Amino acid sequence: MRRDYFTLDVHDVDWVDDGGAPQQPLVRIEFHGPHESLTERLSTGDGELLDAAETDVAFRLVDALDDDEPTGVVGVTNRLTGDFILELNESVENVFRFIRAAREYGRSADVDDGRYRVEISLDGDDLVVYEKQTFLVYDADGNLLRSESLIPSGVEL
Repeated sequence: MRRDYFTLDVHDVDWVDDGGAPQQPLVRIEFHGPHESLTERLSTGDGELLDAAETDVAFRLVDALDDDEPTGVVGVTNRLTGDFILELNESVENVFRFIRAAREYGRSADVDDGRYRVEISLDGDDLVVYEKQTFLVYDADGNLLRSESLIPSGVEL
């Protein structure tokens, strides 16, 4: 599935820098392609939509962190099969800002449901909404960057 079929919009991250009240960060991913292909990727073998526990969200760097404007790829995968559901390009700065807000939200609020929320939409209508705790970050060689990742305490990778 083409990366340009997706747009990503982030909400509720400014409070960290502004000193405002904690808000759960939200990432909205809008799909602008053939509906059947995304719905199929977001479904189990029996046609049910995957739930939050059956998906993973990660960011893989394309450039070195010390580049002028490093970028990477945000990916949502099926945890059971390892298959990519979607990928889209994003700047390191935006992703790290989002992870920082999710980390701070987790420190300041009751996070039984999630440190951040993911909404994947088709033509403005939510297809799935996930409450997530983990957001893994990998370098361009595929090595996990633990200090940049959002990993709940007590989770062993």
